[in-house]
Amino acid sequence: MKNKTIDYILRATWQTVSRMYNEEAAKYGATMATGFALLSIDKEKGTPSTALGPKMGMEATSLTRTLKSMEEKGLIIKKKNPNDGRGVLIYLTDYGKEKRALSKSTVIQFNDSIKKHISDEKWDNFIEVAETINKLIQDKEIFNQSENKENEIARITKDKK
Repeated sequence: MKNKTIDYILRATWQTVSRMYNEEAAKYGATMATGFALLSIDKEKGTPSTALGPKMGMEATSLTRTLKSMEEKGLIIKKKNPNDGRGVLIYLTDYGKEKRALSKSTVIQFNDSIKKHISDEKWDNFIEVAETINKLIQDKEIFNQSENKENEIARITKDKK
């Protein structure tokens, strides 16, 4: 993977991880999105539905489908938000809490397995690189530099000659 672009490596790795989690979740009649939602909902206080999408990085339509499926399976219940009558709080049922524990143990098993195969230094480097990528993107330091983009286009054009 040495000559691959950063985005290719991230996407290919995420697709592999996603496929692995979905295969594991399917054994329990669930999906990775369901497991992630279970882990994103506060198990004691519930979570506002409007906070879940941004927390999970999911679009509203996908989240709505996931929550509907979870409600039908008895994993969650929805209640009006007492502090905001227009809002809805999502709570885990006892069954949802059981499945949340299963999701958590699956994630921990994945993390532990990966950490057995890489050094602490490499793990720390991985975290640092991921945090740097996120910060550069959040701070809009990638595409908002038109001068850098023009220089890069000139370099690519020159390299092709």
